[in-house]
Amino acid sequence: MAVNRGKPAHRGGTDPAPGGTGRVSGGLLDPRQLLRSFPDALRKLDPRVMARNPVMFVVEVGAVLTTAFAIKTPSVFAWVITVWLWLTVVFANLAEAVAEGRGKAQAETLRKTRTETVARRLADWRRGDTAPREESVPAAGLKLGDHVVVEAGQVIPGDGDVVEGIASVDESAITGESAPVIRESGGDRSAVTGGTKVLSDRIVVRITSKPGETFIDRMIALVEGASRQKTPNEIALNILLASLTIVFLIAVVTLQPFAVFAGAPQSIVVLVALVVALIPTTIGALLSAIGIAGMDRLVQRNVLAVSGRAVEAAGDVNTLLLDKTGTITLGNRQAAEFLPVQGVDLEELADAAQLSSIADETPEGRSIVVLAKERHALRARTEGELAHATFVPFTAESRMSGVDLDDPQEQRALRKGAAASVMTWVRSAGGHPLADVGGIVDGVSASGGTPLVVGEVLRQQDSSTARVLGVIHLKDVVKAGMRERFDELRRMGIRTVMITGDNPLTARAIAEEAGVDDFLAEATPEDKMALIKREQAGGKLVAMTGDGTNDAPALAQADVGVAMNTGTSAAKEAGNMVDLDSNPTKLIEIVEIGKQLLITRGALTTFSIANDVAKYFAIIPAMFARVEPGLDKLNIMKLHSPTSAIASAIIFNALIIVVLIPLALRGVRYRPSSAAALLSRNIWIYGLGGLVVPFAGIKVIDLIVQFIPGLR
Repeated sequence: MAVNRGKPAHRGGTDPAPGGTGRVSGGLLDPRQLLRSFPDALRKLDPRVMARNPVMFVVEVGAVLTTAFAIKTPSVFAWVITVWLWLTVVFANLAEAVAEGRGKAQAETLRKTRTETVARRLADWRRGDTAPREESVPAAGLKLGDHVVVEAGQVIPGDGDVVEGIASVDESAITGESAPVIRESGGDRSAVTGGTKVLSDRIVVRITSKPGETFIDRMIALVEGASRQKTPNEIALNILLASLTIVFLIAVVTLQPFAVFAGAPQSIVVLVALVVALIPTTIGALLSAIGIAGMDRLVQRNVLAVSGRAVEAAGDVNTLLLDKTGTITLGNRQAAEFLPVQGVDLEELADAAQLSSIADETPEGRSIVVLAKERHALRARTEGELAHATFVPFTAESRMSGVDLDDPQEQRALRKGAAASVMTWVRSAGGHPLADVGGIVDGVSASGGTPLVVGEVLRQQDSSTARVLGVIHLKDVVKAGMRERFDELRRMGIRTVMITGDNPLTARAIAEEAGVDDFLAEATPEDKMALIKREQAGGKLVAMTGDGTNDAPALAQADVGVAMNTGTSAAKEAGNMVDLDSNPTKLIEIVEIGKQLLITRGALTTFSIANDVAKYFAIIPAMFARVEPGLDKLNIMKLHSPTSAIASAIIFNALIIVVLIPLALRGVRYRPSSAAALLSRNIWIYGLGGLVVPFAGIKVIDLIVQFIPGLR
């Protein structure tokens, strides 16, 4: 194992990130969704439900008190305050109901994937059994450990692992993608999900979930919010809001003796209205919706989070572990250039490399044919176009591919492959590779690439010549835009570590090209675990992706473990998120979503508290200006009267919740920046906005309500 530090990456541009941004909801309110969610908002008025939100529970209790007072002592003022207090509670519930409603709509789509499937259970199945006894049972009757056979056109009856066979599976019901995927036994792509459909061949699946605990069942519960638990940050913020509520309750209660002493005792309606206007109702109303919307944004990107805690942890991640293959690089090495030896023309080497790669069906072989065509204008030829040619396909044993051309005048054999294999082949034909071949091979290896050598044997009637023509440079191709993504992460304060099984020399070259901060070379499962524990011991939160059983320990240890849906059941059980698209680069988006969730909560909390301060200075002077004329100097908005001031504040308090629902659902726009910059932005935009908006809003409402009899 080797852990090394790569060179710092230069600042890149702002090209779009690879993989796109996924399906993102704009967060704007759909009037139809509001109407559908309104009954749920009314049902949430149940005190047992409201008690979970201390701030809004106080508002509801206040609404009950003012309702009783308005019935006993009717007045326009009392009824206006009462109606708007109830609307405040309903609007708060509506924010949560709308967020949950979007999840329920997605859950309904998932439910359509579940059918009354009949499973073909195999009794006493053993591997290799050619004629197992079958029995038909309802899918709901399957037990953990049962084996079922599924053939083309049939629906997989439950979650499990493929233990025999290979098949093409349609998972569009879950991922939304129509392209089929391959599932096979014995590898890291053996997991299948109940409700998906086999398109070809036959597989035997071992059931790994109990009825009602399938992957889709868990998805439905999570997107509906049924199993969503408050996160530690939410709990802490709820405690803070409850504490502020108690403080303002005490402050308002102590105002009454002063008011009595001043000869201006206040009614229950006024005191309740004052409490509601001053406590942090805005963030109290939107807090739950913000959390639900954060998980909803993950679902829209086809990521299933086990809990809101995982989403928050993603926002606090300090270290990101990323596999090289398929995440940072395209996953297949590609031909980058042809390097001829002394005395060989570049075009000759390119032609020989292309001919010797025609029978090589590997991605590397195909890339050599393409490079010769694109860079050297050599038309791609097929096996059928070459007369008297015998093609030698690439095999793992020979580590070479090539072609034997049987011409009447001469016989020509070409081979392309691993340096040692081709040079041994040349020597066996009587040739002696030139000294500069070794230098070229070593140079390619030192740069992090893979050298393939091209050799030729010419046999004429009276002579034979064997020689090395040159070297093909294969390299891992870093995905477009990765350096820019890593620059963004660096601006967030996140350290990136590339994980690879390559040797340290190759790993260093890729790390420098991609722009990651560190790399872990020749990594084993134990090495990954050790690295995660070291980071966590330093107080850092770690995120990683994985798909294999050998990744399960590290996924479980990481604070954010994102398992690929194409991976094994062990990996998906170990992680606290599952990416249904199996796109490792999505981990970067997950971190951004987590940070957006935390920023949105912080921004709206800042706005809410500043909002309360503004309302305090708007209402108190207007209330007591008549008994204490000196306070009129603080009535900078010149509110018409105490009753119009209180009514305006309560109406504004309710309406601002509705105005902010779209922002809570969509989330505050996230830009990669330091914590200090984010704090400054919050203070200037949402702190200052929270002070200014209430003054303007309350004044406008006051200009309207002063014309209503009973509120003058």
